[in-house]
Amino acid sequence: MTKPLRLVFAGTPEFAARHLQALLDAGHPVIAVYTQPDRPAGRGHKLMPSPVKLLAQQHGLPVLQPATLRDPAAQAELAALQPDLLLVVAYGLILPQAVLDIPPLGCINSHASLLPRWRGAAPIQRAIEAGDEQSGVTLMQMEAGLDTGPMLRKVTTPIRAEDNAASLHDRLALLGARAMAEAIGPLAQGTLAGQQQDDTLATYAHKLNKEEARINWQRPAVELERQIRAFYPWPVSHALLAGETLKVLNACPGEGTGAPGTILQASKQGLTVACGSGALCLTRLQLPGGKPLAFADLLNSRQEQFAVGRSFDL
Repeated sequence: MTKPLRLVFAGTPEFAARHLQALLDAGHPVIAVYTQPDRPAGRGHKLMPSPVKLLAQQHGLPVLQPATLRDPAAQAELAALQPDLLLVVAYGLILPQAVLDIPPLGCINSHASLLPRWRGAAPIQRAIEAGDEQSGVTLMQMEAGLDTGPMLRKVTTPIRAEDNAASLHDRLALLGARAMAEAIGPLAQGTLAGQQQDDTLATYAHKLNKEEARINWQRPAVELERQIRAFYPWPVSHALLAGETLKVLNACPGEGTGAPGTILQASKQGLTVACGSGALCLTRLQLPGGKPLAFADLLNSRQEQFAVGRSFDL
């Protein structure tokens, strides 16, 4: 009988927690969990554990939270666990070569894109923003480079017209978690061969920031509609109208033409705004200090602000 692998898991957000849950559900022996240190969150800036830490604690798993893995002491602590394999999902810390060399079977990463497309920090959002027709998860053998290692397995899913970053995230988390759990057996048996990436096809999913989420009405409506879906639930697309910053949570193609940023129509169907080409119908908004609302619920109390002919700031 083959001896079970000694698995160490490293991850931080909810996407990673779903992978860890799948490994545990499949009965794989996870001997320890690495996650980033607790971070301040909320209005009180109270230190909060990561989703991976919470899950690990629920299952009584040892949790390690080094600030860096470049520290020789942290590397020695990992080596003392004698892991056969390190499974890494959205961990958020760089793994130096000294760490990659510790497990005999190496380090396997689950990345939320179809590599080599969208290497980097925000692959889910960048795929939607770019108008990709499909996305997926790639299991790869980790190297020192950023998401450059040999690909072991790919699973794909279409990007639907209604997908935003939240819905695609959830679907990819499910696909990736299942793929990782199913890969443990072939990895133990040495039957999962890696395929080298074609670096000439690589694109980079740069980290998101709030500044780029501001809506530039001079861009085509089709691009802005994708941006709004890509940036929900964070950093959330926004625009300035009459001195107020409005968060735009949902939109669809609209009809009409006009100067970019000009309100063309305000109805229960939405707020139609002219863009660089085409128009965008904003269907769900959030006012400062308010809760997300369908535009129909805002119209009666804000008719002057949303009057036809008024313009958003460019």
